Amino acid sequence: MSITVIGGGSWGTALGVLLAKKGLEVKLWSRRSELAGEINGARENQRYLPGVVIPAGITASADLEEALAGTRAVVLGVPSHGLREMVQTIAPLMGDSRLIVNTAKGLEEGSFLRLSQVIEEELGEKHRVVALSGPSHAEEVARDIPTAIVVAGRNRQAAEEAQDLFMTPKFRVYTNPDLVGVELGGALKNVIALCCGVSDGLGFGDNTKAALMTRGLAEITRLGVEMGAQALTFAGLAGVGDLIVTCTSMHSRNRRAGIEIGKGKTVEEAMASVQMVVEGVRTTKAARGLAQGQGIEMPIIEQAYRVLFEGANPKEAVVKLMTRGKTHEMEEVALNSSTVW
Repeated sequence: MSITVIGGGSWGTALGVLLAKKGLEVKLWSRRSELAGEINGARENQRYLPGVVIPAGITASADLEEALAGTRAVVLGVPSHGLREMVQTIAPLMGDSRLIVNTAKGLEEGSFLRLSQVIEEELGEKHRVVALSGPSHAEEVARDIPTAIVVAGRNRQAAEEAQDLFMTPKFRVYTNPDLVGVELGGALKNVIALCCGVSDGLGFGDNTKAALMTRGLAEITRLGVEMGAQALTFAGLAGVGDLIVTCTSMHSRNRRAGIEIGKGKTVEEAMASVQMVVEGVRTTKAARGLAQGQGIEMPIIEQAYRVLFEGANPKEAVVKLMTRGKTHEMEEVALNSSTVW
């Protein structure tokens, strides 16, 4: 039995490489037949992972029915905005119950649904859905750089099945029952990474980035807990771990796009310069809508929305954040504490 990876981008390819190095048969589906031909012929994905040798255990195809035939697990490596359409497409081809591993990080625009919810809406409960998340650049995973990641699902057996599937001496996988927290952490950190990039583009320093990351994590946690997540999840790999790697690395598409916006480019120009999907832009809109719907205050998310979608000046957005009314660092604790200073 083989493993199917849907999506020939950097992350889908990297996970395919990881699985093939374990000796598994991998079918990698690409929307573009020319990319599938390049992988099968040159054994390289020049656009997304240049310099990485594609193992012989990977066979690429642009035929979905062929890619899904006889597989025991399906790894979804498509961008969040295309996930529902892709799941709708593969649904008639899925057959018996399979493990579905989603690797995209985002929220669906309009519905504000988490991505596992999108998948389950389209596939029903027959298949076992888990989310793979955490601090993991494709460029490093494909080159066997030690990485720790987390898999979450409502079904413990499914999460442990995915753990066994991906675990290697260079790729450590933890399980977490908090699917809500893991998905929200993975999605919302992209917005904070965009903001950190804008800060870098404006010429600000490490102090500013540390403030954005720390207060950004507070916002993510506040929303997550309101939606039923566990606060401790955001102190783990899918929370602070993913936040650190995405906000500080030049591998991060979101940070790179933010840098260009901070330097004065439009959102469209910044996204074009990255030449790959920048998940944080769409997620900003969804996160703001979700926060408003839940009645949760998220000032960094709000200012990011105004910069990205209302043309606000990034420097003015920083001033508004810095001059907000004074408050306690741990507002919820302060409101419920009997401690007297």
